[in-house]
Amino acid sequence: MPPAIYTQNVIAIIWDFDKTLTHSYMQDPMFDEYGVDPKTFWEEVNALAAHYARGGDRVSQDNVYLNHIISYVRSGVFSGLTNAKLRELGARIELAPGMPDFLARLAQVVATEERYVKHEIRLENYVVSTGLRAMIEGSAIFPHVQGVWACDLLPQAAPPGFLQQLPAHSDTLEQIGYTIDNTSKTRAIFEINKGINLGNAGEVTVNSVIPPDQRRVPIKNMIYIADGPSDVPSFSVVNANGGKTLGVYAPGDENFNNAALLEEQGRVNSIAEATYTPGSAAERWLFRAVRRMADEIVDSRERALSAYSGAPGHVITQ
Repeated sequence: MPPAIYTQNVIAIIWDFDKTLTHSYMQDPMFDEYGVDPKTFWEEVNALAAHYARGGDRVSQDNVYLNHIISYVRSGVFSGLTNAKLRELGARIELAPGMPDFLARLAQVVATEERYVKHEIRLENYVVSTGLRAMIEGSAIFPHVQGVWACDLLPQAAPPGFLQQLPAHSDTLEQIGYTIDNTSKTRAIFEINKGINLGNAGEVTVNSVIPPDQRRVPIKNMIYIADGPSDVPSFSVVNANGGKTLGVYAPGDENFNNAALLEEQGRVNSIAEATYTPGSAAERWLFRAVRRMADEIVDSRERALSAYSGAPGHVITQ
């Protein structure tokens, strides 16, 4: 058996973004900046699948809003929108109460307990979202996370022959570069699981065959936190592999009912309001989940170490 690549002492907290780390949608500052009614925009997005279906075309319901943003750019409504502008607007995103300070408090759970420190247990936070990466990168949460999986918009497409002569460059967003949808969120889970996010120059891919006991972050060491039925595939993967899941909800009956349904159907271990202030239900549940997970890691490592402590010594005779 090859030597272990990783010590498997990392606990990964994986967060959805909208209505999980916030109480609203990250795009709201963009609508405010350009004077666009968000209700109208999302009504149009929700109607796009039927609009294109009349012509026999299909769209991804999860990501079609990206096309509509590009349409708004081309029509001049989002005039001159760039990724730099999106990062600027991301700084205006209002996070859920308690964030991002909660992440520092959560990290202290493993940083101050002697037995956790002895085994170098540590927490890592990740965002996996169908939202815009640039806005997340501009938000106050970004300095506190170790990685982001989200959607990317790009400037103009590289034309034929661009390798021979670089075209004139514009930063205005004109195309979709990368997408995460509600199913491909599970791919991000396996990339974290195998350590692909560490930048190993393609040596390890999501399809690489790695035994579970050789992977960087076992899924049983993951906690997945999200707000709605769209995250069911991710909840299912984490639950099936021994991890923990929390359904959260922003204020409002509809949000609560969505989370309650997840709990009633056994999709999540528990639910709590997306509020992370000291003493909140979400804080209490997550602190307990992290401690239990850290205890399991430590207990497993100590059992393994004790197996090597019984080496025979010299026999003393009378």
